[in-house]
Amino acid sequence: MRPWPSRKLTLCGRGRSRGAGFCAGVFSSRRLHFRPPEAEGRRRRRGRRGLLSALMAKRKEGSFSTPVSNKRPRQEFRDGSDDNSDEDEWSHLQNESSNNSQLVSGEVGIIESIKLKNFMCHSMLGPFEFGSNVNFIVGNNGSGKSAVLTALIVGLGGKALVTNRGTSLKVFVKNGQSSADVTITLRNRGEDAFKPEQYGSSITINQHITLEGHRSYKLKSSSGSIISSKKEELTAILDHFNIQVDNPVSVLTQEMSKQFLQSKNEGDKYKFFMKATQLEQMKEDYKYIMETKERTKEQIEKGGQFLEELRKQYMEKKEHYRSIAALSEMQNELKELSHQMAWAMVRDTEKDMKTSRDDIGVQEAKTEKFVEKVKEWKAKVNVAEERHKTMQEKLEKITEEVQTLQPSCTSSKTDVQAKRKAYNDAEAAHNRSQAELRRLAKDHEQLCRKIDELKRSAERMSEPERLERQRKIETLKEQLKILHDQDESIGYQIRQYQQAVSAWKEDIARLKKEETELKQVADLKQRQLKELKDSKTNRLIRFGPYFPDLCAAIERAHQQKQFKYKPIGPIGAFIHLKDAELALAVESCLKNLVLAFCCDNHKDERLLQELMSKFCQPGFRPQIIVNRFRNNIYDVRSRAVVHPDFPSVLTALDIDNAVVANCLIDMRSIETVLLIKNNQEARRVMQQNKPPRNCKEAFTAKGDQVFERRYYSSENTSSRFLSRDVEADISQLEKDVESKKANLLRLQQQICSLEGEIRENNRQLTGHHQHKKDLQIKVRKINLEIVDLQNVEEQQSVVISTLEEELQDNRLKMEAVKEGLSKQKEKMEELRCGLQEAEQKLATIKEKIQQIQEEAAPVQDGLNQADYELETSKNNLHHYEEKERTHLKSIQSLKNQLATKEKALEEMVAKASEIHPERIEVERTIKSLDTEMNRLREKINSEREHTGDREEIIRQLQEAKEKYQSAEGEVKNLKKFIKLLDEVMNQRYKTYVYFRRSLTMRCKCYFDSLLNQRSYSGRIEFDHKNEKLSITVQTGEGNMAALDDMKSLSGGERSFSTVCFMLSLWSIAESPFRCLDEFDVFMDMVNRRIAMDMMLKMADSQRYRQFILLTPQNMSSLPTSRLIRIFRMQDPERGQTTLSFRRNGDENGEDEEQVP
Repeated sequence: MRPWPSRKLTLCGRGRSRGAGFCAGVFSSRRLHFRPPEAEGRRRRRGRRGLLSALMAKRKEGSFSTPVSNKRPRQEFRDGSDDNSDEDEWSHLQNESSNNSQLVSGEVGIIESIKLKNFMCHSMLGPFEFGSNVNFIVGNNGSGKSAVLTALIVGLGGKALVTNRGTSLKVFVKNGQSSADVTITLRNRGEDAFKPEQYGSSITINQHITLEGHRSYKLKSSSGSIISSKKEELTAILDHFNIQVDNPVSVLTQEMSKQFLQSKNEGDKYKFFMKATQLEQMKEDYKYIMETKERTKEQIEKGGQFLEELRKQYMEKKEHYRSIAALSEMQNELKELSHQMAWAMVRDTEKDMKTSRDDIGVQEAKTEKFVEKVKEWKAKVNVAEERHKTMQEKLEKITEEVQTLQPSCTSSKTDVQAKRKAYNDAEAAHNRSQAELRRLAKDHEQLCRKIDELKRSAERMSEPERLERQRKIETLKEQLKILHDQDESIGYQIRQYQQAVSAWKEDIARLKKEETELKQVADLKQRQLKELKDSKTNRLIRFGPYFPDLCAAIERAHQQKQFKYKPIGPIGAFIHLKDAELALAVESCLKNLVLAFCCDNHKDERLLQELMSKFCQPGFRPQIIVNRFRNNIYDVRSRAVVHPDFPSVLTALDIDNAVVANCLIDMRSIETVLLIKNNQEARRVMQQNKPPRNCKEAFTAKGDQVFERRYYSSENTSSRFLSRDVEADISQLEKDVESKKANLLRLQQQICSLEGEIRENNRQLTGHHQHKKDLQIKVRKINLEIVDLQNVEEQQSVVISTLEEELQDNRLKMEAVKEGLSKQKEKMEELRCGLQEAEQKLATIKEKIQQIQEEAAPVQDGLNQADYELETSKNNLHHYEEKERTHLKSIQSLKNQLATKEKALEEMVAKASEIHPERIEVERTIKSLDTEMNRLREKINSEREHTGDREEIIRQLQEAKEKYQSAEGEVKNLKKFIKLLDEVMNQRYKTYVYFRRSLTMRCKCYFDSLLNQRSYSGRIEFDHKNEKLSITVQTGEGNMAALDDMKSLSGGERSFSTVCFMLSLWSIAESPFRCLDEFDVFMDMVNRRIAMDMMLKMADSQRYRQFILLTPQNMSSLPTSRLIRIFRMQDPERGQTTLSFRRNGDENGEDEEQVP
């Protein structure tokens, strides 16, 4: 018999709306009907679906179904029962069982295969290809039997608690793996298949379980394509196949099996029976519905009191309404005036439209004048264009004649230019030859005079003069040697002075550089000192003088909701040292990050940039780091450095804000940086040995940075931002400032002294340079005197002969130049004649062109006049065309305005007709009507101040009436609902009692039949009032032995009786498959054999169902049958990843199959 699944037929089930209205909807859509006869064949093919499936099912929204002629007549439910009815029912069940046993195998819902990967302690298990009827999984403990059953429950959507193996899915993932997979294939054949057009003959359910306990589904068709990945689709499949993995009758786990077999408590057995048949769920649903009904009754009682209050309010509003009739006359008068006002507006609009029509007529009469003007000027434009065209053609003809002569003129001009250039070149060459001849004649005269002078001088020379010249030469040479020695001495002294000046300049440059650096350091120290003194009252000043104003501006912007999240910074204000000696080390590590700000998003960053531009100096803006704000600090334990003696930067700091900590982790990886105070110890840890795990670098107390193969010294000697002893820092800075000032004064004195030395040396150097220059002048004079004395005698004879040779050459050159002059003169004459001819030809052509141009001048003037007249005519035409367009546009505008007024008039007439259908001839003006209406309104308002607004009173009356009628209707509907709920619940409860009695009777009959197979007798007593179930068994023969309670039976007999009870439940509860884990663990061999035969016999009679039995026993004694399939599990070894198993084909004569 098919149980009633809660997810299909739950009445106001848990997790849904608990209101009375919802329950009413449920009961209006759930009705009772009988299955028609033509559905009986399908019912038998799908198996026994139970009495409830034949009596109760979901119905569409509406009333009870009306039976037709082809359906069985409605049967009445009975509370009582008699022996005859029990016997008939039992006979009916036996016949049904015999009919169902003829079915070969189940078509839908049975498990075709299951495969496990990284599930529990198994790397790979399966695939198990189950038979359609009986399947045994045998093996020792730890071989994986229970893992298969657990995977079946979990793979079909069951919770971890149902398996009794854990509280979370993550426990099913094998150690060392990141996920587990369970793949289950369900049969999907026949006319009861689930969406066969999509899934085909089988449905494969793949479940992926992660190490975090999350799971996902993939539902595949028989071809392997993914159809869905939603849990709702899996739930629909399980509902369609009636698979309930949390029902112990469908799947009995090892823990539940032990508890069930060993339990002696009658209450536990009754609960087991109720849960297996899902009567417990039905009972809880009925109980919840009755509680809902009681709560609804309480709401009705409260609603009655509220209804009475609404009725009183309605009567009060009604009486108030009756007291305001005095304003009706004034309101009627005001209404009449509003009618007149509406038609008065229509009257005035009609008058305005008449004026507009008259204006349009006047303007249209003027249109003809503009048209005539446009025609007149169009004619003038045509005449001007014709004249312009004639003059243009004449000018073009003259221009063509000029263009015809232009090439000849250009050619003649080029010829003239070429001949003139040749003549000029010849004339220049002739002039150069004449100049050359004059120069040669002058040279000839000078050579002759020089030769005569030399000859006369040689004749006058004597011996005493020669000796005197020799003595003077010797004297001059001695003076020259003395001057050379003085020059070398002066040069050496100059070099010494130059080297000294250069060295002193280098010293001055070095000292000035030191002075500049020292000034910068002194200024920096001075600013730091001022900031430190100011930071006594405001710590932010330590980070810069503009930081307090910047932070105040950020706070104001945050209060004005300009930031999504307030920026955090400077970062240094949120960190504190645990050890003050590490301040310089931490600052050297973080550097400018101490001044940085953190923003949650780029919009906040842009706003912060704008604020910084107002307060920060150019080029000195703090860094902005954009990162999503988090309330928790990153978990960096897996990548952080851990050292027993030295802290990391992260552990050495107390950080006030998680965002700041995460920012430093992201930007500087402070969890990987060690702080080691001693330099030698830092070198030993980082360089002599391998650095600690996850350690990238280290910093010393002096701020030095240490890597595995590098070492960088710090330029800073003290902490600036993170020091906690402000007074000590101020004292130290004051000493540093004084020291820097003293050093600066000393450097300035040294520079002044060196500059004085340089000035003195430059003065001496200038004197020596002047002395050296004087010596060089004297040396040159003496050398010239010596040369002159030596050349007086020796060169006279040589010079005379040379001059005579030059004189002869000069005569030859003069003769050659004279001959060239005569030839050049002849050529010049020839070129002059050619030039005159070319110039005459060019003048003739130019004269012709000039005559043509003189003829073109009047034509050009006429063309200009025609062009002017044409342009004037076009301008006038354009002027009148524009005036015509403007005139027509104004007419169109008037027409559009008239159309708008006509439309407005139609709307006014429509509105006036709505206000008063008949037209009223109004004599009064709109202003007088408006004044009268305002007077009436003021009077009405004055009256309303005493009586209240009439419309408001009517609205309140209407609202009170609607509330009262609505509440009255709701109370009536709730009362009708309670009455209907009582009727439905009485009928449902009768059905429930009848259903429970039927299940009880069936369970008793099946239990007695199963006990008879071992010649036992007994009975099951149900105490529904006290919720107890007692089982009594007679193990003797005949009536010799009395019925004994199960407590007095042996363990094997009690287990056998309990198995009979389980098989009885199998007979009355429906599921496509049954699973038992270690059901025979407490039986002896005889009872185990009998129980096994009983199960196989039931399985043979229910071939449409699948049975999966897990046992540690050897099943080699089972009979040979094609419907029985045995899977033998091998004992797993250490490190085994795949369990191989085989069927017992060699022992039982069945087909062998090896599964990886």
